[in-house]
Amino acid sequence: MNEASIPASTGEVTREPIHIRNIHFEGFRRSDGMFEIVGQLGDTKPYEFTPPGGLRVVSANTPIHDIGVSVVFDLEMVIHAVSTFMRAFPYRDCAGGGESLQALVGLRIGAGWSGEVRKRLPAGETCTHLREILIPLATAAIQAVNPLRAQGLMEATDANGKPLKINSCHAYGASRELVLQRWPAFHRPSSS
Repeated sequence: MNEASIPASTGEVTREPIHIRNIHFEGFRRSDGMFEIVGQLGDTKPYEFTPPGGLRVVSANTPIHDIGVSVVFDLEMVIHAVSTFMRAFPYRDCAGGGESLQALVGLRIGAGWSGEVRKRLPAGETCTHLREILIPLATAAIQAVNPLRAQGLMEATDANGKPLKINSCHAYGASRELVLQRWPAFHRPSSS
């Protein structure tokens, strides 16, 4: 994305770029039957920058952060392995900020993910930016394997027989057309 692709403010206000952050995810099916999601975060500035208390000067448009995490999981969304990479970071001690992510092995990606990540990865022991990547990484992982899990997810019900997919997002809200088409007995007209 560049400045030209972002809608400009109204009026005579001008803008000067001062920071660029990119977060990118890629999902993979592995030959060992597992799945892998890789998340990467990059920060740059269009001018020379010295991190506060830092011992180095970062040239304009050179990564301040170029870090990431790889999570290997099965079709049930259980994590089997975690690895991190740190190609660019502002402080020498940053390099050890990914070691704590091993606490995620055995965790299931799904409901309660964000809270569990925060609980298992104390801020003082974990790179803040790796923790940041992990929150949207969960939805990227789910999107990566959803086509393989779709039928089971669509058929799953609660103890009363109500499909779990209902009210799982806006499109599957009980008052929406998708619910009316697929599960008319559970459709609830909008109250507005």
